[in-house]
Formats: sequence, structure tokens, C-alpha cells
Amino acid sequence: MDIGTILGLLSGVGIIFLGIIRQDGDVGWFMNSNALLVVFGGTIAAAMVNYPLKNIIGLFSVVKNVFTSEDHDYQGIIEQIVEKGEKARKNGVLSLEADLPSIESTFLRNGIELAINERDPARLRNYLNLELSNIQKRHKMGQEIFFYLGSYAPAFGMLGTVMGLIVMMNNFSGGNSADVSSMDFDIAQKFSQLLGGMGLALITTFYGVLLSNLVFLPIGGKLARKSQEEMMLKSIVVEGIISIHSKEHPLLMREKLMTFVPQSSRKDD
Repeated sequence: MDIGTILGLLSGVGIIFLGIIRQDGDVGWFMNSNALLVVFGGTIAAAMVNYPLKNIIGLFSVVKNVFTSEDHDYQGIIEQIVEKGEKARKNGVLSLEADLPSIESTFLRNGIELAINERDPARLRNYLNLELSNIQKRHKMGQEIFFYLGSYAPAFGMLGTVMGLIVMMNNFSGGNSADVSSMDFDIAQKFSQLLGGMGLALITTFYGVLLSNLVFLPIGGKLARKSQEEMMLKSIVVEGIISIHSKEHPLLMREKLMTFVPQSSRKDD
């Protein structure tokens, strides 16, 4: 589990509740199912208009990635690639075929299999880069949906506020002249109802801003960061497979691949 994501969400909600309490507010007054329905339901509905239904349904599996922690062992995969490169240099690339079942990384295993069957290094690089590009496009789809949700939510929050103000003003005016003549409300009481209704109407804006800035946009950002880390790992694999195919010296291969790894993440031998 990614503890940071969970702590961030819980801390954000806790800080907001603490702010309400410190302002002598009633937390229960902010719990409004109609406001949540307008903002959340409207946001999802807009996303369904913008994207195919299968992509919206697939968001549930995408969200799982946000709450899982992945520690990419860049140096470990480099050592594995260098080991395969040394074997290929001594016994030929075809000798790696026996090692394929023991390779855990699907991307590395498929890449080495391509290197075994493809003699042209230019075509091999094109195949690997095409696979890399397609993976990146799939990642961007999930990120993009959450970024759009983050832009829709405040708009539906404002829409809900406008709806509430329209209903409130209509009720304040009495709806028609007959009702006004039959109602004998005190002016102070009417203004009290007006202010209370205005506060209720603004709750939808509160929900829209909250969902956008605490849920949707941060999730999109987290997915983008995780995608960058995974793409860097796969870029290391691509360059490693090309080096294996070219039968580069293992020392040169290691030095080249280590340039992808930040200095702070490198382990001393």
C-alpha cells in the first residue's frame, strides 16, 4: 500500500473538518447528499459524454494503482541485463532462449525474444519503441480522464450553486402574488431564510472545489508520476536489449544504462 497517498487524503479531509470546527461550524451541515449528487454525478456524467463507457468503467482498476506502492529496482534490472549481455557476447544471442522462462519482467522477456528472432537492429529498436509508445498512450488515457474530472467538478459545483440560488430566490419571493398576499412573514425571518438558503447553495461549490483539488487532480498527478517512473525503467530495458543484440561489452553496457539512474538512487558496489 502507498501510505503517503492514504495519509494525504485523510490529512486533507481532517484539516478541512478541523477548519470547520475551529470556525464554530457544524460539520453535519456540510453533509448534503443533494449537493454531492449534483457535483459527483454531474462530473461522472460529463466524463461519460467525453470518453467511451469502457474507459470510465476501467477507472476502478486505474485507481488501484494510486494506492499501491512500486519500488522500481533500476540497478537490479541493469545488473540482470548486463548478465544476459555477457552471456550473449560469449555464446550468442540465441543462447538466451533457455533463460526466457526465468525472466520475471514481461517487457524484458518479450524484448529479448524479439532480439533473438530479429537480426536488424533498426527494426528491433522500432518494435521496442512502438511498444513503449503504446504503453505510454494507455497510461496517458487514465491520467487525462482524472485531469478532466478535476476541471468538471468545480463547474458542476458552480452549477449547483446557481440552481440553489434560483430555487432560494423563487421561494423567497413566494412564487406568485397570491402566495405573497396570503403569507405574513416577518422581514427579519425572510432574510434569515435567505442567508440560510444561500449557505446551503454554496455547499455544491465547496464539494466541487474539494473533489477537484483533493481527489481528482492529485490522483491524475500521482498516475503521471508513476507512469514516468515505469517508462524510465522500460527505457532502460529497451537500451539494454539493443546493447545485448549488438553484443556490446558488459562494462560499457553497464555505464550506459546507469546514466538513466539518478545519482542519489545508485548503490555503491
